[in-house]
Amino acid sequence: MKNLAIARRYAKALLLIGKEDGQTEQYRQELDSIARMMADDEYLANTIANPLYKFGERKQVLVKVIEKLDLTRVMSAFLQLLFEKGRIGFIGSINDFYQMLADEVKGVARASLVSASELTADTIEKIRSALSRKTGKEVVLEVEQDPGLIGGIVTRIGDLVLDGSIRTQLLNMRDSLKRGERA
Repeated sequence: MKNLAIARRYAKALLLIGKEDGQTEQYRQELDSIARMMADDEYLANTIANPLYKFGERKQVLVKVIEKLDLTRVMSAFLQLLFEKGRIGFIGSINDFYQMLADEVKGVARASLVSASELTADTIEKIRSALSRKTGKEVVLEVEQDPGLIGGIVTRIGDLVLDGSIRTQLLNMRDSLKRGERA
Protein backbone atom coordinates (compact mmCIF):
# COMPACT_ATOMS: atom_id res chain seq x y z
CA MET A 1 0.00 0.00 0.00
CA LYS A 2 2.83 2.36 0.85
CA ASN A 3 4.47 1.54 -2.49
CA LEU A 4 1.33 2.63 -4.33
CA ALA A 5 1.28 5.93 -2.44
CA ILE A 6 4.92 6.49 -3.39
CA ALA A 7 4.23 5.66 -7.04
CA ARG A 8 1.18 7.94 -7.11
CA ARG A 9 3.14 10.84 -5.57
CA TYR A 10 5.94 10.65 -8.15
CA ALA A 11 3.48 10.23 -11.03
CA LYS A 12 1.52 13.30 -9.88
CA ALA A 13 4.71 15.35 -9.58
CA LEU A 14 5.77 14.45 -13.13
CA LEU A 15 2.26 15.18 -14.42
CA LEU A 16 2.31 18.64 -12.82
CA ILE A 17 5.59 19.40 -14.57
CA GLY A 18 4.12 18.12 -17.83
CA LYS A 19 1.05 20.30 -17.47
CA GLU A 20 3.22 23.35 -16.76
CA ASP A 21 5.55 22.89 -19.72
CA GLY A 22 3.01 21.30 -22.09
CA GLN A 23 4.97 18.05 -22.37
CA THR A 24 2.49 15.65 -20.72
CA GLU A 25 2.31 13.39 -23.79
CA GLN A 26 6.07 13.46 -24.38
CA TYR A 27 6.68 12.37 -20.78
CA ARG A 28 3.99 9.71 -21.15
CA GLN A 29 5.83 8.16 -24.07
CA GLU A 30 9.26 8.42 -22.49
CA LEU A 31 8.18 7.03 -19.12
CA ASP A 32 6.32 4.20 -20.82
CA SER A 33 9.33 3.27 -22.95
CA ILE A 34 11.73 3.15 -19.98
CA ALA A 35 9.20 1.25 -17.83
CA ARG A 36 8.60 -1.29 -20.61
CA MET A 37 12.32 -1.66 -21.20
CA MET A 38 12.92 -2.43 -17.53
CA ALA A 39 9.94 -4.79 -17.40
CA ASP A 40 11.12 -6.65 -20.49
CA ASP A 41 14.79 -6.83 -19.46
CA GLU A 42 14.99 -8.21 -15.95
CA TYR A 43 18.79 -8.14 -16.04
CA LEU A 44 18.81 -4.42 -16.85
CA ALA A 45 16.22 -3.64 -14.18
CA ASN A 46 18.15 -5.65 -11.61
CA THR A 47 21.44 -3.99 -12.58
CA ILE A 48 19.97 -0.50 -12.08
CA ALA A 49 17.74 -1.13 -9.06
CA ASN A 50 19.55 -3.77 -6.99
CA PRO A 51 21.43 -2.14 -4.08
CA LEU A 52 23.80 -5.13 -3.93
CA TYR A 53 25.60 -3.64 -6.93
CA LYS A 54 27.79 -0.58 -6.43
CA PHE A 55 25.90 2.71 -6.50
CA GLY A 56 28.25 4.40 -8.97
CA GLU A 57 28.16 1.51 -11.42
CA ARG A 58 24.36 1.32 -11.29
CA LYS A 59 24.12 5.04 -11.91
CA GLN A 60 26.46 4.76 -14.91
CA VAL A 61 24.19 2.11 -16.42
CA LEU A 62 21.15 4.35 -15.90
CA VAL A 63 22.93 7.32 -17.49
CA LYS A 64 23.87 5.17 -20.52
CA VAL A 65 20.25 4.06 -20.90
CA ILE A 66 19.04 7.68 -20.68
CA GLU A 67 21.57 8.73 -23.33
CA LYS A 68 20.68 5.83 -25.61
CA LEU A 69 16.96 6.64 -25.42
CA ASP A 70 17.66 10.36 -25.98
CA LEU A 71 15.23 11.37 -23.23
CA THR A 72 14.19 14.95 -22.47
CA ARG A 73 16.07 16.85 -19.80
CA VAL A 74 13.08 16.63 -17.44
CA MET A 75 12.71 12.85 -17.87
CA SER A 76 16.44 12.39 -17.40
CA ALA A 77 16.34 14.41 -14.17
CA PHE A 78 13.20 12.54 -13.04
CA LEU A 79 14.82 9.12 -13.54
CA GLN A 80 17.99 10.22 -11.79
CA LEU A 81 15.90 11.54 -8.88
CA LEU A 82 14.11 8.19 -8.64
CA PHE A 83 17.50 6.48 -8.65
CA GLU A 84 18.99 8.80 -5.98
CA LYS A 85 15.95 8.30 -3.73
CA GLY A 86 16.04 4.51 -4.15
CA ARG A 87 12.69 4.55 -5.98
CA ILE A 88 13.77 3.45 -9.46
CA GLY A 89 12.34 -0.01 -8.72
CA PHE A 90 8.86 1.59 -8.64
CA ILE A 91 9.11 2.72 -12.26
CA GLY A 92 6.40 0.28 -13.42
CA SER A 93 3.86 1.46 -10.83
CA ILE A 94 4.79 5.10 -11.40
CA ASN A 95 4.21 4.57 -15.13
CA ASP A 96 0.82 2.95 -14.50
CA PHE A 97 -0.32 5.90 -12.38
CA TYR A 98 1.09 8.44 -14.81
CA GLN A 99 -0.72 6.83 -17.75
CA MET A 100 -3.99 6.90 -15.81
CA LEU A 101 -3.53 10.54 -14.73
CA ALA A 102 -2.50 11.64 -18.23
CA ASP A 103 -5.63 9.94 -19.61
CA GLU A 104 -7.79 11.91 -17.16
CA VAL A 105 -6.16 15.18 -18.21
CA LYS A 106 -6.74 14.30 -21.87
CA GLY A 107 -10.36 13.20 -21.23
CA VAL A 108 -9.66 9.60 -22.19
CA ALA A 109 -11.21 6.52 -20.57
CA ARG A 110 -9.71 3.09 -21.17
CA ALA A 111 -12.09 0.16 -21.41
CA SER A 112 -11.89 -3.53 -22.12
CA LEU A 113 -14.39 -5.40 -24.25
CA VAL A 114 -14.51 -9.19 -24.07
CA SER A 115 -16.75 -11.04 -26.50
CA ALA A 116 -17.54 -14.70 -27.04
CA SER A 117 -16.93 -14.44 -30.78
CA GLU A 118 -15.05 -12.11 -33.09
CA LEU A 119 -16.76 -8.75 -33.56
CA THR A 120 -16.70 -6.69 -36.73
CA ALA A 121 -14.86 -3.37 -36.76
CA ASP A 122 -18.23 -1.64 -37.23
CA THR A 123 -19.71 -3.31 -34.14
CA ILE A 124 -16.65 -2.44 -32.05
CA GLU A 125 -16.86 1.19 -33.20
CA LYS A 126 -20.58 1.36 -32.33
CA ILE A 127 -19.85 0.03 -28.82
CA ARG A 128 -16.92 2.44 -28.41
CA SER A 129 -19.06 5.34 -29.58
CA ALA A 130 -21.91 4.43 -27.20
CA LEU A 131 -19.45 4.20 -24.30
CA SER A 132 -17.99 7.58 -25.25
CA ARG A 133 -21.45 9.16 -25.19
CA LYS A 134 -22.25 7.47 -21.88
CA THR A 135 -19.02 8.57 -20.16
CA GLY A 136 -18.54 11.91 -21.89
CA LYS A 137 -14.94 10.89 -22.60
CA GLU A 138 -12.99 9.56 -25.53
CA VAL A 139 -12.97 5.78 -24.99
CA VAL A 140 -10.06 3.60 -26.01
CA LEU A 141 -11.18 -0.03 -26.24
CA GLU A 142 -9.00 -3.08 -25.73
CA VAL A 143 -10.83 -5.96 -27.41
CA GLU A 144 -10.41 -9.65 -26.47
CA GLN A 145 -12.17 -12.90 -27.26
CA ASP A 146 -13.28 -15.48 -24.69
CA PRO A 147 -15.36 -18.38 -26.06
CA GLY A 148 -16.15 -19.28 -22.43
CA LEU A 149 -18.70 -16.46 -22.36
CA ILE A 150 -20.87 -18.61 -24.69
CA GLY A 151 -22.34 -15.42 -26.19
CA GLY A 152 -22.67 -11.70 -25.52
CA ILE A 153 -20.06 -9.24 -24.26
CA VAL A 154 -18.49 -7.97 -21.04
CA THR A 155 -17.24 -4.38 -20.88
CA ARG A 156 -15.13 -2.80 -18.13
CA ILE A 157 -14.46 0.90 -17.67
CA GLY A 158 -12.56 1.49 -14.45
CA ASP A 159 -14.69 -0.04 -11.68
CA LEU A 160 -17.83 -0.26 -13.83
CA VAL A 161 -18.57 -3.70 -15.31
CA LEU A 162 -21.32 -4.16 -17.88
CA ASP A 163 -21.87 -7.91 -18.19
CA GLY A 164 -24.19 -8.99 -20.98
CA SER A 165 -22.73 -12.47 -21.38
CA ILE A 166 -24.89 -15.55 -21.71
CA ARG A 167 -22.66 -17.33 -19.19
CA THR A 168 -23.53 -14.75 -16.52
CA GLN A 169 -27.22 -14.85 -17.43
CA LEU A 170 -27.19 -18.65 -17.07
CA LEU A 171 -25.38 -18.43 -13.72
CA ASN A 172 -27.91 -15.86 -12.48
CA MET A 173 -30.78 -18.10 -13.62
CA ARG A 174 -29.21 -21.07 -11.81
CA ASP A 175 -28.86 -19.03 -8.61
CA SER A 176 -32.49 -17.91 -8.88
CA LEU A 177 -33.63 -21.52 -9.29
CA LYS A 178 -31.56 -22.57 -6.27
CA ARG A 179 -33.26 -19.87 -4.19
CA GLY A 180 -36.64 -21.03 -5.47
CA GLU A 181 -37.45 -17.86 -7.40
CA ARG A 182 -39.29 -17.84 -10.66
CA ALA A 183 -37.27 -16.91 -13.74
